[in-house]
Amino acid sequence: MFGLFSVGSKLYENLSGPEFKEKYLASNNAVLVDVRTPGEYRAGTIKGAKNIDFMSPTFKQEFLKLPKDKEYFLFCRSGNRSGHACAMLAKEGYKVYNLDGGIGDWPE
Repeated sequence: MFGLFSVGSKLYENLSGPEFKEKYLASNNAVLVDVRTPGEYRAGTIKGAKNIDFMSPTFKQEFLKLPKDKEYFLFCRSGNRSGHACAMLAKEGYKVYNLDGGIGDWPE
């Protein structure tokens, strides 16, 4: 199916900037996560985003502390790291969405 990636028996969605923002704002239990490095995060992020660095060796352990009853909206610079993070987290049972084009695709 276009826009969906199968990860075992779980799925996550790659969304364009407008789709991602609309779905995020419409959700009652959304968590916005910037998976870039702390330096990238400090240089500018999407308002309200929590930073969990995908490149950190403790990324998975940090994320596994978060409740699975939320929807997680992940982004990075280009959509690559967040896509890999979505694949990993979908396997763990999280409902995750990837901002396909990265932070630059977030509509103002």
